[in-house]
Amino acid sequence: MISSIYNRRSTRKFIDKPISQKDIIDIIQSGIKAPSSKNRQPWKFIVIQGNAKEDMINVFRLGIGREENDSALLPQSRQHIASAKYTIDIMAEAPIIVFVVNSLGKSIMEELTTEERVYEICNIQSISAAIQNMLLAATEKGIGSLWICDIYFAYPELCKWLDSDGQLIAAIAFGYPNEFPKERPRKKIDDVVEWRR
Repeated sequence: MISSIYNRRSTRKFIDKPISQKDIIDIIQSGIKAPSSKNRQPWKFIVIQGNAKEDMINVFRLGIGREENDSALLPQSRQHIASAKYTIDIMAEAPIIVFVVNSLGKSIMEELTTEERVYEICNIQSISAAIQNMLLAATEKGIGSLWICDIYFAYPELCKWLDSDGQLIAAIAFGYPNEFPKERPRKKIDDVVEWRR
């Protein structure tokens, strides 16, 4: 698994080759094996492919259009809209998109008590562990992946289209890679670790 951690890359170009149902199930099963706070297992995975993917892409584009106008959900992030449009192109090329939902989560528009916020944070930590397991399982199988947070630029539209209880957290694009990017720079261990003895 260490080699998969070191070899994992964010893939943004995919070849036109389907992923088998077995491989997708193996990848999702790897996510399900992740640790979760109080064993709540708050994850739900919605697999999008084929015609459903085309519908989703159109919904995403509508959301981006709204963000470009006065009714932006993220008005201080408009400088990232071009990147979000590029993400849509990547998603269109990938054969599989998996939306990851916090099945126990509340809407991002809701006010939370301190205790509810802590639960939300713990559940999102659990879901993040599941996502990382899935990325590493895909790498092990020679399948590329991209963890996508640009969904927040079309959040209301995608939530309505998905029509699923819970809180939409992220999307992941999966496909056989048509690129092998170099490792991106990482902070040095001395810059991120504080040793206390």
